Amino acid sequence: MVELTWEKKYDQSHNKTAPVSVALPFQTIETINESSQQRQKSIESFVSGREGAEWRNRLIWGDKKYVLPSLLPEFANAVDLIYIDPPFDTGADFSYPVEVPDHGEAVASFTKLPSVIEQKAYRDTWGDASTHLDSYLKWFYETLILLSKLLKPTGSIYIHLDWHVAQYAKVIADEVFGRENFRSEIIWQRFLFHSDAKRFGMVHDTLLWYSKSDQYTYVPQYGEWGEKYVKSHFMKDKDGRLYTLDNPTAPSHGSTGKPMRFGGKLLAPPKGTMWRWADQSYVDQMLKEGKIVITSTGRPRVKRYLDEKAGPTVHSIWTDIPGVNSQAKERTGFPTQKPEALLKRIIDASSKPGDLVLDCFCGSGTAAVVAEKTGRRWIACDLSRFAVHTTRKRLLGVENVKPFVIQNLGKYERQVWQTAEFGDERDARIHSYTNFILALYSAQPLVGYEWLHGKKRNRLVHVGSVDSPISALDVGQIVAEFKRSVGVGREAPRTNGVDVLGWDFAFEMNELARQQADKAGVDVRFFRIPTEVLDKRAVEQGDVHFFELASLDVGTKTSGKKTSVSINDFVIPLDDVPADVQKTVKHWSQWIDYWAMDWDNKNDTFHNEWQEYRTAEKPKLATSASKTYDNHGEYRVLVKVIDILGNDTTKMLTVKV
Repeated sequence: MVELTWEKKYDQSHNKTAPVSVALPFQTIETINESSQQRQKSIESFVSGREGAEWRNRLIWGDKKYVLPSLLPEFANAVDLIYIDPPFDTGADFSYPVEVPDHGEAVASFTKLPSVIEQKAYRDTWGDASTHLDSYLKWFYETLILLSKLLKPTGSIYIHLDWHVAQYAKVIADEVFGRENFRSEIIWQRFLFHSDAKRFGMVHDTLLWYSKSDQYTYVPQYGEWGEKYVKSHFMKDKDGRLYTLDNPTAPSHGSTGKPMRFGGKLLAPPKGTMWRWADQSYVDQMLKEGKIVITSTGRPRVKRYLDEKAGPTVHSIWTDIPGVNSQAKERTGFPTQKPEALLKRIIDASSKPGDLVLDCFCGSGTAAVVAEKTGRRWIACDLSRFAVHTTRKRLLGVENVKPFVIQNLGKYERQVWQTAEFGDERDARIHSYTNFILALYSAQPLVGYEWLHGKKRNRLVHVGSVDSPISALDVGQIVAEFKRSVGVGREAPRTNGVDVLGWDFAFEMNELARQQADKAGVDVRFFRIPTEVLDKRAVEQGDVHFFELASLDVGTKTSGKKTSVSINDFVIPLDDVPADVQKTVKHWSQWIDYWAMDWDNKNDTFHNEWQEYRTAEKPKLATSASKTYDNHGEYRVLVKVIDILGNDTTKMLTVKV
């Protein structure tokens, strides 16, 4: 068999190198659309360790190189249908337009460039296919290997590509899935016209369909009859229904069928054919209902009504599904969005209701949305935070959407990275890690302190661990050590400023901890350690930036058993927002795209019990919500806000009713 090879495909013993496969535990960071009864049942199942908990569809934020191996323990040989639409031009695929709304209309917009981690995960992993083909082939091959392990023996995979790499991908997919399991090359004409001055216009994408074996699901699909065909082949009967006259005979494989009576005449079928009906009584009934017509030549014809007739069989060239244009209702603004009709055809053809569909490059979430609408189970993954948020909003717009969860690999991914980078010995590992983060933050290490790790100009720095979020208790310890250390020793702080760097932050952090620090007279600022830190290439190229947390001000009012929550203010770091766009913002609410409430949090994951978000049809955003509790008592309330860039901020409140 023809085989593509690339650098490091084989090891020194001439064995194929397998992709790195470390299974990490998923962390559920949000449950959506789950009733209080379903929530309690899930909690009880988790606490008791009982198996058989009710299925939850999954939206996973993370890099597929970690996500796919982590799915294997539970889903090896379990996925019925995989659809992937991997990036072709990574710069375009991760940029997206951001609109700043005002009174229902966008007053300003700008293009949000891809984050460093989004670019590096693809561009620096396999580069531009024209100049780094070896890297691309390795990346694609390893992805297909992992996907093949997830695919059920009766399952199918559709690989959506364009002209950049389709010819190479076909050879690799033949190797992974077997040439004998290649089912179709589908050409989808996504544009009617495309101007290319020096070549034929590129108006199509390619979909490669493979099955895992020769036993697979296939349901023929049918298109719609064209207007020209309908006009030329159909006529109206007396009640206005369109019909055509069809041949009532079928081949009889050499012999001629028996005659049958049509009205007053006994008619034999043409030589070598037979009438389609074996029973004379059925012919009589058809004649009585006017469904058989005797033509002027005396031959019978059958009425076939357009509204009862399947459309033309869909073949391998699809010209009847347009791309998502600027006026389409389903348009999200996501640059690589695919139309729901395209995914519906794929899902209908190669799966059944209840089957499991996986898309590990979910983008705007079309595959998950169509799977939801057609009664399939689904798992959707993406590296982009904005893609996950876009998918969440689209799913919430699906009528009667089933409960689903949002997950990531959180601290477990960071733990693997920390050990790989800095060794197994705990103290040395933590020391090296802390100094590494300080260097990225352009700070110098401090010696002799437990909670104060470095100094940057005239501010001190605390580096949070990879294992746990920064909590208010941590801030208390930082502030206390700061106060004890003022003026003591040569490296003692000469200012009242501390920068706290963390991977995650407890819900109450930004306001509660800041109030605590302000009371002590210490200026504390909180910065998120970016995911780019995990990527060597981002570090080497100096593409790591620490961004300050957004600030959320929320107020509550309680009357009897009813509590109302209002957002009073929301301030985001403006590093990613152009200065001219910042000037157009007149009210803080313009930064908010979505917010949600967990009215009775049990100190576990965020349970989305109510949400408000902008859509094209409803661009205005309410900034208050209310809840009437069944019982008096004290409740822990969480408010989650997602800004127009896709970043989230969470606040915890305690209410008594």
